[in-house]
Amino acid sequence: MNNLTRRNFIGLTGASAAVLGLAACGGSGSSSSSSSSSSSQAGTEGGGTITAGTAYSTQNYDPSSTSSALACGTNWQVVEGLYGIDFHDYSTFNELAADDPKKVDDTTFEVTLRDGAKFSDGNAVTPEDVIESFQRSSGKAADWSGNIYTSMLAPIADIQKKDDKTLIIKTNVPNFSLIKERLAIIRVVPASSTKDEMTKKPIGSGPWMYDTISDSSLELVPNPNYNGDHPAKDEKIHYDILKDATARLTAEQEGSTLVMEMVTADAVDTLTNLGCNIDKVQGFGTRFMMFDVAKAPWNDKRVRQAVMYALDYDKMINNAFAGLAAAPTCYLPENFTNYHKASTVFTHDPDKAKSLLAEAGITPGAVQLRTTDNEQVVAMATQVKEDLDALGFNVTIATDTSAATYAAIDTGDNSYDLLLAPGDPSCFGADPDLLMNWWYGDNTWMKTRCPWNTSDEWKQLQSLMSTALTQSGSEQQETWNKCFDLIADNCVLYPVLQVQTCTGSWQDTSKAPNGVAIKNFKGIGTTGLSFIDAVTVSA
Repeated sequence: MNNLTRRNFIGLTGASAAVLGLAACGGSGSSSSSSSSSSSQAGTEGGGTITAGTAYSTQNYDPSSTSSALACGTNWQVVEGLYGIDFHDYSTFNELAADDPKKVDDTTFEVTLRDGAKFSDGNAVTPEDVIESFQRSSGKAADWSGNIYTSMLAPIADIQKKDDKTLIIKTNVPNFSLIKERLAIIRVVPASSTKDEMTKKPIGSGPWMYDTISDSSLELVPNPNYNGDHPAKDEKIHYDILKDATARLTAEQEGSTLVMEMVTADAVDTLTNLGCNIDKVQGFGTRFMMFDVAKAPWNDKRVRQAVMYALDYDKMINNAFAGLAAAPTCYLPENFTNYHKASTVFTHDPDKAKSLLAEAGITPGAVQLRTTDNEQVVAMATQVKEDLDALGFNVTIATDTSAATYAAIDTGDNSYDLLLAPGDPSCFGADPDLLMNWWYGDNTWMKTRCPWNTSDEWKQLQSLMSTALTQSGSEQQETWNKCFDLIADNCVLYPVLQVQTCTGSWQDTSKAPNGVAIKNFKGIGTTGLSFIDAVTVSA
């Protein structure tokens, strides 16, 4: 199946790596635990301002290319796709599409647009707008070539116009079961929009529209032309860009924000004691270990496994995350719909680690552990050094920014041994194919950073992933299970921990500092805040 040799997910470098590397996005079937069971008391709903303290900033809001945690989150409210993703459970729902795709043949589907859909500028949404948005998101348009969405959309061969209401979707994958998930990546803007306009202030057809955007804040107001199922019920959504965790905490304590993104572990109890609701959601977000498999001894999976068995996961969870993380038993977290307990599960077992090293005939020596400057990763690195030094290694830690770390690794000079870093592609979707392709596709990760792409095992993985795309149901799950087993057994790049995301929100008017709460809001397991159907409540 030559049309499936398209696994070229772009390796994140520079700013993209820095943004997405820190993101903690959720996944299919994610659940949340809350520190408070209280709900908004009866009062006046709507007509107010939803306020939020966001942990990220950006200069690029272009829905066809942005990898920004902030822009992705705000665009959910503003720019629709044919389908949307509910980031609470990663199910899909109709946005601009009136119904599910209608299958014409194995590689052809038709989608009808919602009646009367208009952009916030008053212009009707047309098939041409969808087609041009696909061309940009897929990198087929000249100014968007090579953008980060290109490989995610590779299963979609083309989008064509049938008539003024109907689109023809052509796929590269026969009987493609993930068509709605992939179409949801394409956010639809007017075909006449320029790249500069989309970058600064995109126009969409969602319930909200951008009003003002600055480096310190942004505001959304209702789209007067929206006719979908999730209308805005408040006058504004106001985001304060508060990258400093202390500043976000202060704003939430004072009530100047109703919602706090990325509540740090040390702030959970503080807000809980004040009556603030805390959603703790296990997401896909990982802190992963990557090996330079181009050189000995890391080209021997027994040595890689020895490292993974040497790690004290419980200590890292408690010391670096205050319990807000989990040790993986699969590439996917246990609460994900497609979870399968891998045939190889790494636990803290120093004796097994020593046995594997002896079996491989390896005498531990000097090791360079590279890390990004993520605070949690830095804390984890201390434990990794302690655990590996106990095996006889002599670990030197080299910490730098994400951009500098990947720039050094991308030279391909094999000067590093191990990388400990954060990463999470699930803010684009949570189907196993997308999540596995991010790191294990035919891309920078597998070609340069962790050059595994010449191995028989990598080729076997690609074959299994390609097969799964043509399947559905239990047959597809069985193939993905084989992928999860293979990835764990080889552990060339594998999660050390899978993290929880904490979001704070005032949901009880009697406890909210200003007597205003938010209803129908829940935190999600990724960066970004979903305010679809959320509404203020005043006492």
